[in-house]
Amino acid sequence: QVQLVESGGGLVQAGGSLRLSCAASGSRFRFNAMGWYRQAPGRQRELVAGATSGGSTKYADSVKGRFTISRDNAKNTVYLQMNSLKPEDTGVYYCNAGFVSDFRGDYWGQGTQVTVSS
Repeated sequence: QVQLVESGGGLVQAGGSLRLSCAASGSRFRFNAMGWYRQAPGRQRELVAGATSGGSTKYADSVKGRFTISRDNAKNTVYLQMNSLKPEDTGVYYCNAGFVSDFRGDYWGQGTQVTVSS
């Protein structure tokens, strides 16, 4: 059974940094696409950043230049380094993984809360 386990969320002041990690287990194959979504209260879940096993990346316009996604393919793990955090970055961050490069994979983590105070 595939499991995605996230860690690294928390409370931080505006301008601070956090690093999220997501470790995938239970899959016989490497996930082609892994990414991070977030959901703020009252808003739809949105893709924040994604990375393929081949090294392609995708970012939401709102986080470009502040967030960096990276992967350790050998460990089936994806990271999200978040710098210069803003209150509008607050939300639950979900790890997503799939075998198609559209960052809409079938597998989800349980979510980790990120709260940025002003």
